[in-house]
Amino acid sequence: MAHISEQHIVRLLKNGDNEAIAIIYENYASALFGIILKITINESLAEDALQESIIKIWKYAHRYDSKKAKLFTWMYRIARNTAIDKLRSHNLKHHKEVQITNSNVFKLTSSNFNQDTIDLKKHLANLDLKYQTVINALYFGGMTQQEASDELNIPLGTIKSRLKIGLRELRKIYNP
Repeated sequence: MAHISEQHIVRLLKNGDNEAIAIIYENYASALFGIILKITINESLAEDALQESIIKIWKYAHRYDSKKAKLFTWMYRIARNTAIDKLRSHNLKHHKEVQITNSNVFKLTSSNFNQDTIDLKKHLANLDLKYQTVINALYFGGMTQQEASDELNIPLGTIKSRLKIGLRELRKIYNP
């Protein structure tokens, strides 16, 4: 397959072109499935979550903003959240953090994208440990605020405060 730019895929998605789904399946489905499977640890649930994720990607393509994230990062978040929702709907929990730093996903180029501002883990490491811990639990651990409170043995109000302050500090990095 010839090189296809991220912008081209986004344009196809936003225009409702069915070719976008074929391109996404061909280049991203296996990576997204791998992420989902690491979370669900169940092939059947993972297959269902992948299908739901692809539908959500198609349905919410108009919400994608290339200024906020790369296309794969946006799709990763949809897949991750769908997998966690799938587990919750079956009264199951997940405890695995999924890393996407060394993904073998088809590399797409995107102009006007600041690579320095997307490295959330690097910027998160600059925050106080108490904020890092809460943000990691909620965003990378897939926990609810109540689950984080229980798991970390921190009052729910403190979880909420640390999340608010931590996100405010991250905003300063991304929106100087």
